[in-house]
Amino acid sequence: MISPLLMPYWAVMKPVPFAARTQWKLSTNRLTQAIEARRAAGLPILDLTESNPTRVGLHYPQELLGPLASSEVLKYEPNPVGMLSARQAVADYYRQCKPSASISPNSIVLTASTSEAYAHAFHLLCNPGDEVLIPQPSYPLLQFLADLQDVTLRPYELVYDHGWQIDYPSLRAAVTSRTRAIVLVHPNNPTGSAVSAREREELNQIATEFGLALVVDEVFLDYAHSESESDFPHSFAGNSAVLTFTLSGLSKICCLPQMKLGWMAISGPPDVAADALARLEVIADTFLSVGTPVQIAAPGMLAQRDEVQQQLRRRVRANLDKLDQVLANIPACSRLEVQAGWYAVLRVPAVGSDEDLAVQILEAIGVLVHPGHFFDFHQDGYLVLSLIPPEAEFAEAVERLEACLKNL
Repeated sequence: MISPLLMPYWAVMKPVPFAARTQWKLSTNRLTQAIEARRAAGLPILDLTESNPTRVGLHYPQELLGPLASSEVLKYEPNPVGMLSARQAVADYYRQCKPSASISPNSIVLTASTSEAYAHAFHLLCNPGDEVLIPQPSYPLLQFLADLQDVTLRPYELVYDHGWQIDYPSLRAAVTSRTRAIVLVHPNNPTGSAVSAREREELNQIATEFGLALVVDEVFLDYAHSESESDFPHSFAGNSAVLTFTLSGLSKICCLPQMKLGWMAISGPPDVAADALARLEVIADTFLSVGTPVQIAAPGMLAQRDEVQQQLRRRVRANLDKLDQVLANIPACSRLEVQAGWYAVLRVPAVGSDEDLAVQILEAIGVLVHPGHFFDFHQDGYLVLSLIPPEAEFAEAVERLEACLKNL
């Protein structure tokens, strides 16, 4: 027998004991492999999955950068919940929303991102193994955030019947003794559906009945497809019926994902909301993650959001019109109704898996789309397209799609 002292070091090392919460499937999927193969071959891709507004040719006013050069950014005066000037700017944003919402700057906690705001909410509300209800379909990020906080996600259904709506029987059926909160994505990504006034009443009743909090992700709130103010989704900020955490940030509101500033606005019965804020201050103080420069710049960035938002809203409307023109020539395909946001959902013939179809489209015509299962659609026959690519690029991509989808 060889002495351990003479064996190579790698033969006697013990495996690193990684936490069970990180046991994700890390291998690349077939669509990613197809993307990498196409790029390695030097072949172009028309990307209809693009979600980064800084890569789609928007014009940003130079004034946005001015505050970042201020000498004030050199001072470090940490406040666990964030600088008052930045929190006041967030409160002003809600006051200027269409329709307006009232929230005090003292009820706002700044975070480095909406993802961190989710993490703070889960830390506050859940013990390991507790449950949070999430909509399906929806964005897959929530599963990773929940895994990292040792929280279990239980889905409730969004159903489509002349528009998207919450399936309340499935929501009620998902509640158990360990449920702590209901997550709402308002407007939803990718369905673009917003919570109606009637649905809000029902949600408040269910949360009250079962003693649950609401965690409401509103990052797409400003991007209603209708220009009518009456059609804009109503923010949950200031919702007083139950403990409510309203999440958003600069990433979508100002089209500045690199600036890393999010927040949570806390509302509800006064005593419960005050207790939540006190506990969140300790959580935030533990990390002190929000940078001083972006907090100083936040008032100016939020004040100038309209210029960039108007560009993006025009882009989304133009691309949606083009998509509808193309789909009018494909009887077997349709676009599902969308109220807000940056995405469109296509219903297509389910001739195989959505991933197979997305790979087939990429390899055949060089157009990249999301398969529906990426957003946890329960069955095949769905594709998801981003509406923010430049108009000429989007038009070329969907014209190529027309010929491909006609052959299904």
